[in-house]
Amino acid sequence: MIEGSAADRNQKRLTYGMVGGGPGAFIGDVHRKAINLDGLATIAAGCFSRTIEKTRETGFALGIDQDRLYDSYQQMAEKESKRKDGIDFAVVVTPNAAHYEVVKAFLTAGIPVVCDKPFTFEVEEAEELDSIAEKKGLLLALTYTYTGYPAVKHARELVASGEIGEIRFVNAEYPQEWLATPAEKENKQASWRSDPAQSGKVNCTGDIGSHVENLVSYITGLRIARLSARLDRIVEGRKLDDNTTIMVEYGNGSRGLYWASQIAIGYDNALRVRIFGSKGTIQWSQEDPNYLTVSYLDRPTMRVSRGRDPLAPHAQGYSRIPAGHPEGYFEAFANIYRTFINALIKQKQGKELTEEDLDFPSAKMGVDGVKFIGACVESSDKDSAWVQL
Repeated sequence: MIEGSAADRNQKRLTYGMVGGGPGAFIGDVHRKAINLDGLATIAAGCFSRTIEKTRETGFALGIDQDRLYDSYQQMAEKESKRKDGIDFAVVVTPNAAHYEVVKAFLTAGIPVVCDKPFTFEVEEAEELDSIAEKKGLLLALTYTYTGYPAVKHARELVASGEIGEIRFVNAEYPQEWLATPAEKENKQASWRSDPAQSGKVNCTGDIGSHVENLVSYITGLRIARLSARLDRIVEGRKLDDNTTIMVEYGNGSRGLYWASQIAIGYDNALRVRIFGSKGTIQWSQEDPNYLTVSYLDRPTMRVSRGRDPLAPHAQGYSRIPAGHPEGYFEAFANIYRTFINALIKQKQGKELTEEDLDFPSAKMGVDGVKFIGACVESSDKDSAWVQL
């Protein structure tokens, strides 16, 4: 179970600032609650909206000093980087269109960043941000939430240990129903996701298809060599995709099939991954995240229970409460932030970071996600032709 170490208890809380997440936003509040769960960082600055009035509305509700509520993210990055008590990291939760410029502003100012996914519109932009962070020695993370679940981390350890043998096939899907009707006409979250100016070239493929790509990559370590995709706009009048089917081939020769949909009536948030190996199969579902099913050729299927059954040591360190008390979305988010913040604390202390210290979604994962999205668009535009990554 996760418990604060002596170093955690003796360390002064870090501070962070947020760009986006103002009135009516969904994900900004999720980030703030997740960060608060472990008490390692406090929000101290913000540019929550395009208007200072809305930024002040959110900032006052969060108890932020007025002189640290900013008109623009540029002003925030510049002024916070010059303060003796300036923020230790920035959190970017704007619509996709702003990610590149906002992240770049804070990295250039020497401030580490956590950014919502997908990373950027273009591969070159994502690679540039990764390069800036690397050259400046700054931590840069993406919030691919589902990598934070203990059962997912255990699955990763099982694959790496050879428990299910050589991977032969991967089937992953992420169906939702929330855009089965033209919800963008009245729902703010649907509206910006369906707008190419704010969301980019894709909606469904970037919003949830990117989670499929990242989750499979995280668990298996497989890299996509090429793919064939079909991006559908099923609801009449919709400008961007709401249903995506993707065939993939990995570098080791194994294959996979991904499906992401926001028009699948009857499904809430049904992310599921099945990994078929030469000796066994691993299955995990986001809507039942505390359990992992492992099937074998030569012995009974096993259902691993987070909290009850011992996980791999690293994965066990992310389990927070006893069996039967469900851990979910907020805890997974918090696990990403806890790892990132502890790595930042350790870095500030001049200590070398280990692979386990850096077990949060990296900028390089963000780059892979942008490449994946771009390849899906290119393939679909070419009548689902195979495209190399």
